[in-house]
Amino acid sequence: MSAADTTTPAKVPPTRPSPPPPTAVTKPPGRPKSAAVATPWLLLAPCLLILALVMGYPLVRLVTLSFQKFGQSQLWGFQPAESVGFANFSNVLDDGEFWQVVVRTIVFAAGCVIFTMVAGMLIALLLQRVSGWVKTLVNIALVASWGMPIIVATTVFKWLFDADYGILNALLSKLPGVDFVGHNWFASGPQGLAVIMLLVVWGAVPFVVITLSAGLTQVPAELEEAARLDGAGPWGVFRYVTLPILKPIIVMLTTLSVIWDMGVFPQVFVMRNGHPEAEFQLLTTYSYDRAFVVNDYAQGSAIALITVVLLLGVVAVYMRQMLKIGEVE
Repeated sequence: MSAADTTTPAKVPPTRPSPPPPTAVTKPPGRPKSAAVATPWLLLAPCLLILALVMGYPLVRLVTLSFQKFGQSQLWGFQPAESVGFANFSNVLDDGEFWQVVVRTIVFAAGCVIFTMVAGMLIALLLQRVSGWVKTLVNIALVASWGMPIIVATTVFKWLFDADYGILNALLSKLPGVDFVGHNWFASGPQGLAVIMLLVVWGAVPFVVITLSAGLTQVPAELEEAARLDGAGPWGVFRYVTLPILKPIIVMLTTLSVIWDMGVFPQVFVMRNGHPEAEFQLLTTYSYDRAFVVNDYAQGSAIALITVVLLLGVVAVYMRQMLKIGEVE
């Protein structure tokens, strides 16, 4: 027997069976494209129907009246409504008093928006630097003032600025050399509108503060710390770090404030006991007077429609700014 015969043969490990080829996974049949497009509209249908009933008909009626001759005779059915084309708009646009009201409304709304945004930003920044219980108390006060009905808030302000029993006149008269006893804050238009502006700002600041406070929580602390290490002061950190991050929120709040403040009505109407004088007239009250005091419903509708067009211009500017922000991001 040779050495080759006595050598034990090496064991060869068995080969693994190759895995079966993967079978093609068939996707479940998706919904038809038409169904995917129609589903969102079906979900929105109840909301759109309510909007069409609540806002659609009044808006169509407003447009219709603005192109007609419609007064008390037409309201009671003694005479049919007559189409007059653009005559109502021509009469309104040729009226010097209307342009005074437009300028007064723009100045009033601009003042309200500026003071609201500045005060709201300052309070929101302050809330980031106070203790938790102080922040809680301030938020409770903000929500309480925000939830107060406009008529109640207007009544409180009427008492505060009352000429005979107003607490503000009593407090100011205690200052040395100041005599505000019996001072009538509504004797002139600028003073009276300043009081109404303060009322509007007081009611609008809570929403701005709460929204900006939520936005400030999204500002990364690392960016602020890096800006401080680069030598930026508090104003530099706010301008180059905080403000750019809050820009979409600020644009949204500014646009909403412009729309709300251009449409101020109950504050002026109640503060002047339902009869605003000429120097207190804004576009909303001016349209109301033309429609329900002078009983020229067509001209009142034309003024209201012009106001809607002005507000649509504000919305167009807002949409353009938001699209620019989206392109940058």
